[in-house]
Amino acid sequence: MSATYVCCAAERRFGKDSMGTLIQGAMPGEGQALLDRFAGQVQTIYLDPPFNTGKQFDLKVRIGEEGYRTGARTMMLPAYDDRWPDREQYLQMMRETLVLSRALLKKEGTIFLHIDSRMHAHMRLLMDEIFGENNFLNEIIWSYQTGGRAKTYFPRKHDVILFYAKSRSYYFNLKGAPMERAQARSNHMKRAVDEEGRSYRSIVSAGKEYRYYDDEPAYPGDVWDDISHLQQKDPERSGYETQKPLKLLERIISCATQEGDLVCDLFCGSGTTAVAAAKLGRRFLCVDQSPLAIAVAGKRLSLTTGGKETGFAYDVEAPCGADNCRAEAEVFPAISSYTVRLIDFACEEAEAQGVKGLDAVDHWSAGFIQGDTYRGCVSSARTGATPALKTVMEMPVCAGEPCVMIVDIWGNRRFYLPRRRY
Repeated sequence: MSATYVCCAAERRFGKDSMGTLIQGAMPGEGQALLDRFAGQVQTIYLDPPFNTGKQFDLKVRIGEEGYRTGARTMMLPAYDDRWPDREQYLQMMRETLVLSRALLKKEGTIFLHIDSRMHAHMRLLMDEIFGENNFLNEIIWSYQTGGRAKTYFPRKHDVILFYAKSRSYYFNLKGAPMERAQARSNHMKRAVDEEGRSYRSIVSAGKEYRYYDDEPAYPGDVWDDISHLQQKDPERSGYETQKPLKLLERIISCATQEGDLVCDLFCGSGTTAVAAAKLGRRFLCVDQSPLAIAVAGKRLSLTTGGKETGFAYDVEAPCGADNCRAEAEVFPAISSYTVRLIDFACEEAEAQGVKGLDAVDHWSAGFIQGDTYRGCVSSARTGATPALKTVMEMPVCAGEPCVMIVDIWGNRRFYLPRRRY
């Protein structure tokens, strides 16, 4: 007998105190719903939108234990489509998203818009229009060395991050993002050692000596060349082609927010903003139209250390996958705990591509349904370090009906009531 499919309106993972929310929804269509709940509450927004490249970007998905162990079984699945009928439609989408972003921000809030050379000039004018020229703070250059080398022009090896405030009473703390002095540019400063044996660099300006000690932190300027682009085999990689490094988001969030503040990302992709915010003790609101993005972001949050042993607590608001698959699972109730076993998963879409059984499952969890909300307690996910899923897990007894949630390799999430065994 198969487990019973159920539909859940919301999901809470790992505990009572959620660090934030992942929402599956497209921009700017999700705008009014977000304003109804979060208007004027966000401290900083990071946007890494489509760049109007005219391309479709894919996510490299590993299939089953063999795929994670050796990389021998993989699929390329569409992550997001960056093809637009014309430039005006792209700019209209961005205009509406930026207007929404301004409304979401607190009076003290700031926004970082990550863009490249294709739309940089257009976005600068839009930001001036919507946020005001007087609220422009920085044009940050993120310089990197990865990728190919052009021969018909100078290699394009930087992105631009436009940094604006909502008002002149914005919050910003440069000392929140220190960097090692050795990483900072020393220009032509003179090296010396003081009477206490501390080495420093110095420069004389207007008759005054300025000293910069090597054992004291430096702080970044508006050219960031100390944060590398993700390498192909970087363990941080999730498979997203345009994934940004965690250090980049940690710097932005550390400077622009304080612990407990709400950070927003309306094109969250692989979830780097959510992970960085959670690790730094900030709350997050992350939105993406792709079920794959929400699945990858949630998986990264579940596996990130720094919260509880089971990962950070977070909420998910995403449609349930269609009731066109079959799961076999069972639960063994006890006095103080439940044993949950995932036996099989049958999905016609997967089988049509030669993926059978639990190989179609990327991660799953066990928990309880309370009303129309699923509350996960324990989970298992495939990673390079743990390519095999746990098929048997123990969870504490809580109020509600025992339930399992299965996320397939396409990012679809489905909920099932397992058979009870006594």
